[in-house]
Amino acid sequence: MQSQRKPPTELPTMEPQDGEILPLSGKPYHAFILSKSHVAPICSLVLPAKFHSILPAIVIPAVLFCQGKKWTIDYYGNRRGKALDTKQWRKFVNDNRLKSGDACVFELMECSSSILKFRVQILRGDIPFQLHDKFSGETKDTPIYLE
Repeated sequence: MQSQRKPPTELPTMEPQDGEILPLSGKPYHAFILSKSHVAPICSLVLPAKFHSILPAIVIPAVLFCQGKKWTIDYYGNRRGKALDTKQWRKFVNDNRLKSGDACVFELMECSSSILKFRVQILRGDIPFQLHDKFSGETKDTPIYLE
C-alpha cells in the first residue's frame, strides 16, 4: 500500500477545514467585524494598534492560512496604519466570498523580520433565511434581538 504524502502547500491538520472553527492557541489575535471598507470597493485592512508593538516596521510578506488554503499578501509595516496590500486583500475577500457583517479572526502564528503568518478563521454574519421577513437589523427601528 502506498503512503499518501501531502503536497507541501497543504496545511497541517490543526488548520480549520471547510468552515470548521478551532479554539485560539493563546497567541496574539484580533477579531474584525468586516465593514463595507473592508470588502468593497476599496478592500482595505489596517491591523489594529494592539499589534503595532509586536509587528515589524518594514514591508514583508504576510501569509494568511484559512480553510486549508493560503494567500500571500504584502504587509506594509512602514506606514502609520500598518496594513495589508489592498489588491491582494481583495483577492482573499473575493476567494472567500466575504461580505460586510462577516467576522475574521486573525491569529498571529509567526512573526519575524522576514515573514508574518496568520491563521484566519471566518465567521459568517448571515441572518438566517427564516428571519429575513421579520427583521432586517439595518436600522434602529428593525433591530435583531438575540436571546
